[in-house]
Amino acid sequence: MKLISQKSISTLYVLLLTFALSQICFAAPRHEVKIPDIPGYKTLKCDFHLHTVFSDGQVWPVLRVEEAWREGLDAIAITDHLEYSPHRTDIRPDVGRSYEIAKPSAIDKGIILIKGAEITKNMPPGHFNAIFIKDAKPLDNNDFNVAIKNAAEQGAFVFWNQPGWKGQQPDGVPKWYAEHTSAYEKELFQGIEVVNGDEYYPLALKWAQEKKLTLMGNSDNHDPISMNYDFCIGQHRPMTLVFAKECSEVSIKEALLARRTAVYFENNIIGDEKYLKPIFDKSVQMLKSEIEFKGKGKASVRITNTSELDFDLIANGSPEHINTPANLKLNKDSTVMLTIENKDKTFSGTENIRVPYKVKNLIIAPDEGLPVEFELKIKFISAEPGKK
Repeated sequence: MKLISQKSISTLYVLLLTFALSQICFAAPRHEVKIPDIPGYKTLKCDFHLHTVFSDGQVWPVLRVEEAWREGLDAIAITDHLEYSPHRTDIRPDVGRSYEIAKPSAIDKGIILIKGAEITKNMPPGHFNAIFIKDAKPLDNNDFNVAIKNAAEQGAFVFWNQPGWKGQQPDGVPKWYAEHTSAYEKELFQGIEVVNGDEYYPLALKWAQEKKLTLMGNSDNHDPISMNYDFCIGQHRPMTLVFAKECSEVSIKEALLARRTAVYFENNIIGDEKYLKPIFDKSVQMLKSEIEFKGKGKASVRITNTSELDFDLIANGSPEHINTPANLKLNKDSTVMLTIENKDKTFSGTENIRVPYKVKNLIIAPDEGLPVEFELKIKFISAEPGKK
């Protein structure tokens, strides 16, 4: 009797586990990510850093597409390592194969699948992703400069991964080395991850803004996504928000090169003010902006937030004639009341008043929230003498 080899058993186990997990995803409904489009652009939800069993991931490529569909993503890139294939005993290393396997499912689900690979080097320079590549093989070179140059010659978009990853920077603080300066000055990479998995790098955000690099935020997921995020309590993977002219691979690449991105991380969006402000404006509406005070009293206006973020606001100055809360939380998909108090019962007249806040979790620079204002038209009627 012919015995089944340990290798065959291991391979069968991987395939059965992947099939079981994929059935869970097939049955699950799609969650639409409630972050609005902004004027002139569609807000596409993307993850450009994912791994499969063809490098050091634990899932079959098709599962990456199913996960993306379930979580409301528009585009993903599978970026298996070129230099690191720990499953090679059971699965023949071939970075391009993961794309080929996942592509039919991506077409069926309407997910844009972008061909990519990870160039994996010690620090410096560290790990870089190349996406929109044509062929991964020329990127598999021991010399980082040759590898990244070959990616550029294919028209790839290249970004620096996890610059503060403790596996290469033990203190968790990103460092910019001479190797990065050389590649940057030759325009061989265009972006940088300010978020990787559960790590946020404020210093990388500062570099990106100073050096005009595209902001990226990705999951770098190796396991089934549900092992790292509890969807039942509202957790989600980090995403790169791409402000694209249309939902297409060509348009995504154009937007990345034009630096039209932000990063959705936990209950935060990180990006330039010119993109975060319209997201806030499209998400938040004041249902009635005209109120009347007679003497000294209080009034309330309703504010609705249709996004899936809880916006945390802190006062950014004191408006004239009225008192407003120092802190305001606009809960997701809800309506809250903004309470306003008249400071002076003797003042009369109609005033247009701006109430300034900063949105702490719309981050436009390290430790800097987005400034916003609510505009109110208030009619003040002076109280008669002797009356309350």
